[in-house]
Amino acid sequence: MSPLHGMKILIVEDEPIVAMTVEDMLLDLGAETLGPATSLDSALDLASNGEFNAALLDLNLNGERTGGVAEVLRRRGLPFVFATGYESGGGVALGDVRVLHKPYRLDQVAAALGEAIAASRG
Repeated sequence: MSPLHGMKILIVEDEPIVAMTVEDMLLDLGAETLGPATSLDSALDLASNGEFNAALLDLNLNGERTGGVAEVLRRRGLPFVFATGYESGGGVALGDVRVLHKPYRLDQVAAALGEAIAASRG
């Protein structure tokens, strides 16, 4: 059984094809999804008020950095993984947050989110 089985995952992604693909991946892993949040405003709203276990957070939504969303998730104690098409993370200081480089595979999504969730539990 997948470590994501029964979990609810927030998707923050502005590319419709990528969002649909990751949603399908998460459903295949037995997770539920919230979103996708496709703008910074919707991402901040869902990150602040949504009920979910973890998030997959694109670093860049329509040209805007999602660092503020990451800070909301940290304050709420919710684990997350960054996703990016930039090879180096786009110059963002990512600290200890796992980064998935696009394009990513099902096993990479499962491992990254599973590790983030496990680390948040201590």
